[in-house]
Amino acid sequence: MGNVVVVGSQWGDEGKGKVVDWLSERADVVVRFQGGHNAGHTLVIGEKVFKLSLLPSGIVRPNKLSVIGNGVVLNPWALLDEIEAVRAQGVEITPENLLIAENTALILPLHSQLDQHREQGNSGTRIGTTGRGIGPAYEDRVGRRAIRLGDLANPDTLASRVENLLTHHNALRRGFGAEEIDGDQIIAELQDVAPKVLPFATAVWRHLDEARRAGKRILFEGAQGAMLDVDHGTYPFVTSSNTVAGQAAAGSGIGPGAADFILGITKAYTTRVGEGPFPTEQDNDVGRRLGERGREFGTVTGRKRRCGWFDATMVRQAVKVCGISGIALTKLDVLDGMEELKIATGYRLNGEPLDHFPASMADQAAVEAEYETIEGWSESTQGAQSWVDLPATAIKYIRRIEELIEAPVALLSTSPERDDTILVRDPFTD
Repeated sequence: MGNVVVVGSQWGDEGKGKVVDWLSERADVVVRFQGGHNAGHTLVIGEKVFKLSLLPSGIVRPNKLSVIGNGVVLNPWALLDEIEAVRAQGVEITPENLLIAENTALILPLHSQLDQHREQGNSGTRIGTTGRGIGPAYEDRVGRRAIRLGDLANPDTLASRVENLLTHHNALRRGFGAEEIDGDQIIAELQDVAPKVLPFATAVWRHLDEARRAGKRILFEGAQGAMLDVDHGTYPFVTSSNTVAGQAAAGSGIGPGAADFILGITKAYTTRVGEGPFPTEQDNDVGRRLGERGREFGTVTGRKRRCGWFDATMVRQAVKVCGISGIALTKLDVLDGMEELKIATGYRLNGEPLDHFPASMADQAAVEAEYETIEGWSESTQGAQSWVDLPATAIKYIRRIEELIEAPVALLSTSPERDDTILVRDPFTD
C-alpha cells in the first residue's frame, strides 16, 4: 500500500479540498503537515458543505485517523471553534480520531495583532497576509521562544516561557506605539484553554511510524501551494512555511522515504490571492470571466482572486522542486465555451528568453510571459467522468499541459462533486 503527499503546484486555491477528500476516503490516516488557519479547504459531501482550516480533511469521514503535525502552527481557540462547527454538522471528533503533535507551536492573540500592525504600518512592500498571526508564530518557533502545545501541561514552567516570549513582543509593540501585553493575562488564557486541547496532544511521530509499519495508507495534506513556499516561492510574497512536498516529512515526524506518490493539485488556469508577481494575470474581460465562472473567492478570507492563463513554466518548476509524480487537474469546466485558450510556455526577462521563474524579486516583477494559443471548445466538460465524455479539443489542451510541465495527469476533476473525477492513475496503488 502506498502513502500519498498532496501539494498545490501553483499559488494555492487549486481545489485541493475535493481531491484530498476523494483520496481520504481510501486512506487510513490523513496528516496536515504545515500552515495554520490561514488556509481553507471546502469539502462537498452530499448535501453538506464543510469548510476546514485546521482540521485534516479526513476528519469528516468515519474510521479515519486525522493528525495535525508539528509543522503546523496552531491557534487553539480557532481549532476549538472549528471543532464545534464541524461537530454541529454531525461529525464526531475525539482524541481517538484526532491527534495533535505535542511539539506544535501555538498562535496566540499577540501574533495576529503583530501581523496586523505590520501590514497596516508597512508603507513599502505589502505582502497581503490574512492577518491571522501565521508569520509571527513561525518567527517565534525559529527564534526558539514559541509556546508549544506540550508546554500547556507544565504550568510551573509556562510563566517563564511566556516571560521570554514577551521580552521580544513587548519591544516590538513599543516600536509600533501599541500597549504592552500583560503576561498574567496570557497565562490565564492558556490555562483556560489547556484542558480543552491537551487531550489531543501526543507524540505524533510514533503513531505515524506504527501506522506505516502496519501497512496503513497515509495521506499527507499540504496547504497553500508550491509557489508560496518561503524558500522556493515568489519571495517575499509567500507564506511563512515550506509548502513543498519535502515538508511532509519534517512537518509530521516521518522519514522522507514514506512518500510513495506525490500528487500536485493543478488548476487548469492560474489564480492567486494577495500581492506579488503574476506573469499570466489577465486584468481584463478574460480574467473577470475566469473569476466569475470559477467562483474565485478565498475560502478563509473571501477575498477575490486574481485570474490568468495557465503558466506551464511555473508549474513545471513546482513539479521539479516537489518531485511531483502526477497532477490532479482541476476546474477544466471553467474553460468551457472559450473560443481560444493561451498557455504560458516561457518568459522573457529584459528581452532574453527564460525557462524558469527567477528567484529575484525584481526579476519576478519584470518577467513577461510568452504564450502559445490553443483552440478552445464549445461543449461542456462539467461532470465528465471518463475521457470519452470530453471534447477532443479539451483532451488536446490536457495533453499539451502534460508535455509542457513534464508530468502526467493522474486525476481530472470536472466539477466540485466528488464523483465527477476521471482517474487515470491511482496514487495509492500505481
